[in-house]
Amino acid sequence: MSPRGKASASPVRGLYAILDPSVVLAGGKPEGALDAALGGALEGGGRPLQYRDKGAPARVLLARARRFAGACREAGATFLVNDRLDVALLAGADGCHLGQDDLPLPAARRISPPGFLLGASTHGAEEARRAEAEGADYVACGAVFPTGTKGDAIAPRGTALVSEVAGAVSVPVVAIAGITRANASRVLRAGAGAFAVISDLFSGNDVRERTREFLSIWETGTRAR
Repeated sequence: MSPRGKASASPVRGLYAILDPSVVLAGGKPEGALDAALGGALEGGGRPLQYRDKGAPARVLLARARRFAGACREAGATFLVNDRLDVALLAGADGCHLGQDDLPLPAARRISPPGFLLGASTHGAEEARRAEAEGADYVACGAVFPTGTKGDAIAPRGTALVSEVAGAVSVPVVAIAGITRANASRVLRAGAGAFAVISDLFSGNDVRERTREFLSIWETGTRAR
């Protein structure tokens, strides 16, 4: 199947919303701001959604993930957890996104239930091909643009990276790092099946409208292919 065909059949396509407390709770906002932000993305049509949390203890991670998984389930949205396969499985998530330093894909697949989505972070064609061979359902490629949400992000390589990875694999490709409403169409033209967004989606109070704007960009870009 062609990359485009796989992307159209996968739940990982279009806007890949990443809910990160470091962005949503900035400025001392209460815990409920996370639920409000998630609700806005769901109301706007955001699918899939990932919970990414680099700082919370395991108990908090699990409690939040269970709450978010329930909200996504009610909305019919795919829900994934970043890095922590244990939390994803215990929370009843639909999948987990694994970085280069997380559990290897083959090991993660062995303890995951049938139909469980596994994604992998990649930084070039070689890593993307290896991830696909090891069973990744999709690959994320970055850094595409400069970003402030990942302190150890590698140097951005622009849309050339997206084209390189999209041409190397047949699974959906998610462009990540620095994606905004101003540049999302560029990563689509480069071959991405989806774009991951954190700050330009969740840093304001109008999450529902921003979600709709991103989805409109994706729909326009898809028609143009």
